[in-house]
Amino acid sequence: MNEPVELYDTIREEVGTVLIGNDDILEGLTVSLLTRGHLLLEGVPGIGKTMTANLFARATGLDYNRIQFTPDILPADITGTEIYREQTGEFEVRRGPVFSNLVVADEINRATPKAQSALLESMQERQVTIGGETFSLPDPFMVVATQNPIEMDGTFELPEAQRDRFQLKYTMDHLEWSDERRFIDRFHSRPELSATDVEQVVSIDDLFNAQQFVEEVHVAEAVRDFLLDIVTATRESTEIQHGASTRATLSLLNATKAYAAIQGRNYVIPDDILTMVEPALVHRIILTTDAELNERDPADVLRTVVESVDPPEGSIDIPEGQ
Repeated sequence: MNEPVELYDTIREEVGTVLIGNDDILEGLTVSLLTRGHLLLEGVPGIGKTMTANLFARATGLDYNRIQFTPDILPADITGTEIYREQTGEFEVRRGPVFSNLVVADEINRATPKAQSALLESMQERQVTIGGETFSLPDPFMVVATQNPIEMDGTFELPEAQRDRFQLKYTMDHLEWSDERRFIDRFHSRPELSATDVEQVVSIDDLFNAQQFVEEVHVAEAVRDFLLDIVTATRESTEIQHGASTRATLSLLNATKAYAAIQGRNYVIPDDILTMVEPALVHRIILTTDAELNERDPADVLRTVVESVDPPEGSIDIPEGQ
């Protein structure tokens, strides 16, 4: 199983024994994993955000830890701390739950900014400092953070620097009526069904091979220009105060390569960019005061910006054999 399309199809089939709907989020999780990124998942409580991440971890065989963020959580509760052992007279490092392949930061925006920032070093540098000593995190390493809509009571909006660390952001909605009916029928007939019914279906070697495949996905010059034109347009829009950063540009590039790969191609087409541009950029743009006063939504503004950019004309340079 060397190609990402095989890996994704295998994961989707196994997760689908429990999960119904939300295929775009499963795609996003796979894209982030294959590009060593992190994912932010927003939605009201009770719609399956944490379960989706748990199912994905089980199907991929990743070591999984969940951190419940609360207003009184401390940075040491996330990264770890030093414990004094009276028997030996020495300090012993106790590693926190961040030392895992897949870390679910549940309801991250219920914690204070100080606790939220404890994830910054681990997400960007893939290492943690405890008591002056630096420890590398496992490979692969991925953070999936869930958050409630910022309009809800008791939430703290993630600062810009923290949001920019997430490669992708998705909003998880309620299931369609037909999908939710299938969901309740499934649990009605099998009340014991749970995340533990999902088994590992890919190996770590499969993941590493797929990651290598994604790195080699071809992006034609015209497609790269189209991607950069969209990013530049976010910086020039009169409704956006701060457009996408250079880190966002690279995140979008990598996301489109992984998305193309799980669609069975080793080259990127403009439609791949149009698919990934919203989850890659929507949480990174900051609207102007006038746009906010006009109750403009960042996703709507971003769609307007994308529609203003012309896609490449003519044929796209495609590698031989495709």
